[in-house]
Amino acid sequence: MEGIQKRVEMKAYRHIVIPLFIASILAFLDRVNVSYAALTMNQDLGFTGQIYGIGAGIFFAGYVLFEVPGAVWAEKWSPSKWIARIMVTWGLVCVGMAFIKNDTQFFIARFLLGACEASLYPVIYASVIPRWFLSKDRPRAIALTLTSLQVSAIIGAPFAGWLVGVTFAGFKGWQSLFILEGGVTVLFGFVVYFWLKDDPEKVSWLEPEEKKFLRESLAKENAAKTENKKFTVMQALTNFEVIKLCLIYFLWVTGFWGFGFWMPTVLKAASGWSNMAIGWLTVPPMVMSLIAMVYIGNSSSRTGEKRWHGAIPLMIGAIGMLIGAFSSNSYIAYLSVVLAAIGVYGPFGVWWSYPTTFLTGAAAAGAIGLINSVGNIGGFIGPYSIGYLKDITGSFSLSYIYLSGSLFLSALLMLTLKEKK
Repeated sequence: MEGIQKRVEMKAYRHIVIPLFIASILAFLDRVNVSYAALTMNQDLGFTGQIYGIGAGIFFAGYVLFEVPGAVWAEKWSPSKWIARIMVTWGLVCVGMAFIKNDTQFFIARFLLGACEASLYPVIYASVIPRWFLSKDRPRAIALTLTSLQVSAIIGAPFAGWLVGVTFAGFKGWQSLFILEGGVTVLFGFVVYFWLKDDPEKVSWLEPEEKKFLRESLAKENAAKTENKKFTVMQALTNFEVIKLCLIYFLWVTGFWGFGFWMPTVLKAASGWSNMAIGWLTVPPMVMSLIAMVYIGNSSSRTGEKRWHGAIPLMIGAIGMLIGAFSSNSYIAYLSVVLAAIGVYGPFGVWWSYPTTFLTGAAAAGAIGLINSVGNIGGFIGPYSIGYLKDITGSFSLSYIYLSGSLFLSALLMLTLKEKK
């Protein structure tokens, strides 16, 4: 039985995790490429720190509005086809970002990008991964999928740091960045349509006994959850544990996106390094956080423990932010970036495996959509707060103290969750 399980798991990594991994890379690149575009775009278009902060964060207004309905629609229709559709639409919006002329167009484009990307990750966590992986294997599968976040930075940051400084085919560097990355997303959306599948019974790459094992094992797990309590979508959305998860993720994401959207600008202000150097120096923190994410996901899958696997990295991230707030030395500031990256990225695999330990189907999709939506309100507040506080104080210190406190409180609340295997 163990041999069949291992074969099924390895095949699912190749045929399910790999396309999700690539889709997630493109989603993250298209979401955060504005942070590198800003190195020259802000000056070209006359954007202040506050305008850029609003534009970076308003992405999450569109995200929040469309995430829950999108996740539920995808579960009831076809998760794989839904992912393909939204990739094409957000890729086109990203291309359109190259042609903005003023702050209003910037805000509209970022809002639409958020609306189009909305539901990608809830669909992955609640509707795709649970169709192919047993509960105990999901932290590892999700962690491997989400290493895409760091890989996108490792690949994208040096490329973006170089591209924003050159002119290509009459386009400025930041315009070329939006066109190239958005165009690749559109093309891969069509690839996903034919590659990614919803139903293990209908794929040719699983043997009959492997299909039977997966079908029976997943049915047994879902039956056990139903025996405890079968949640409707509305019951899931109003469940106290789900509401607590929303608050935890809101505090976490405030720090995550405050860090993510402003990291290049903060590093440049602290060091005076070139745009190209900033791009390359983003790589080591992302490599370290990638290693941490894989280790934490594997450890949680092996032990079944989730709370401390999430809380400890967040505390490390809070310490990193606090160091950055009080450091004027460029090398200490860089160390704080490494610690912050480990903290804000490390727990993702464990985190998104938690809701599916007690929710299934549309209830899981709706709850994960709600958690991600509420959490991503912090995706607006974090970047906006940094821009606002920077404009009124002239430094990033107070901003980073705020982000540190948000991460630390998130870690403490995570320890209050009910332990689930």
